[in-house]
Amino acid sequence: METRFNIIKKEANHWFLTYAIPMWSNKDRTSSGMFAERIGIDGNPNNEYYRTFVQARHIYSFIVAGQLGWIGPWRSLVTEGIHRLITDFKRQDGFYVHRLDSNAVVLDSRADLYDQAFVLFTLGHAGIVLEDENLFDEAECLLDTLKNHWDHPLGGFWEGEIADPVFRRQNPHMHLLEAFCILYEGSGRKRFADAANGIAALCRSCFLDMTSGALLEYFNEDWTPVSGQIGQISEPGHCFEWAWLFEGMATCREDAIFLSDTLTNFGRRHGIDEKRGVAINEVLTNGQIINGNARLWPQTERLKIAVARYRRTDSLEELKEIIVAWQGLYRYLRPMESGLWYDKMKEDGKFIKEMVPGSTLYHIACAIKEMCSIDDFCLESCS
Repeated sequence: METRFNIIKKEANHWFLTYAIPMWSNKDRTSSGMFAERIGIDGNPNNEYYRTFVQARHIYSFIVAGQLGWIGPWRSLVTEGIHRLITDFKRQDGFYVHRLDSNAVVLDSRADLYDQAFVLFTLGHAGIVLEDENLFDEAECLLDTLKNHWDHPLGGFWEGEIADPVFRRQNPHMHLLEAFCILYEGSGRKRFADAANGIAALCRSCFLDMTSGALLEYFNEDWTPVSGQIGQISEPGHCFEWAWLFEGMATCREDAIFLSDTLTNFGRRHGIDEKRGVAINEVLTNGQIINGNARLWPQTERLKIAVARYRRTDSLEELKEIIVAWQGLYRYLRPMESGLWYDKMKEDGKFIKEMVPGSTLYHIACAIKEMCSIDDFCLESCS
């Protein structure tokens, strides 16, 4: 079992560093320094627009590449990318715009909470690898802007100028938690820890349906679930993603492991199609499948939580789950040499042929980094 794990770990790292990162760091990078938003099946990029959160995610992916041993110019890509993000995407009021064109001209100046979360996330990771305290200062300024303009009296934040005002969502708050955790890890600044704990508490009190163990997605303004079926929707991928975040908070929250176990159990019980070997898109709190298609990104979250649980439990069952989760993810990768992937699998197991979204590289990078964090010594000592 350990031998099989080491094989797939090397396989994943090789694909990421040899094919994926060279493709996405070079393919049709604009004269203004932005990275491809989408790449077609034929390998040709689409340069219609460049979204803030995608650029931020790309920067993170290059950071991971450097951490995993890529010999390419990851540091200059990160340095230039962060500079471009702050210079071209930031509004005068401190928020970051939604998207630019290839010449770095603003196409959509609206600010969205999801974008702000990934700016914070990338500032945290870049601040660590570049050893630049100014990036943590920049993150504090953005946090101030969020609190001054979008702070919600019942917890969390307003979602900004793009999101449907009818519903509130857990999703951008999950990515804020992810951002605040890395910002605290890198800077040691207490306000980031406080912000992270505030989001974690909101998840337990409002996002998590304790009866079923499901993570809910859509809420009213007062954080009560939306009425009807939409208020009972749960995405297994998000269950795994939150569970992984709580694993990382185990030293600072007494309820972190309980929450992680609860979310993981629901996601595995109702969100895995054993026939296809993949995590599906959406179920209801009672386990009823309402969207049996399977995007790529839930496979990465399934893999991440299996790795985190194996690290904590030394369980052979979790090691098996890592291997099975990687096998599911591996199916999405196009011929390995392309550095591309399919994004959506239909219920019949066939893939939808469409533009490859660059936004997914971040998910893959994070999963492979997590998998590579378990070294051979750890496997030998735990077997």
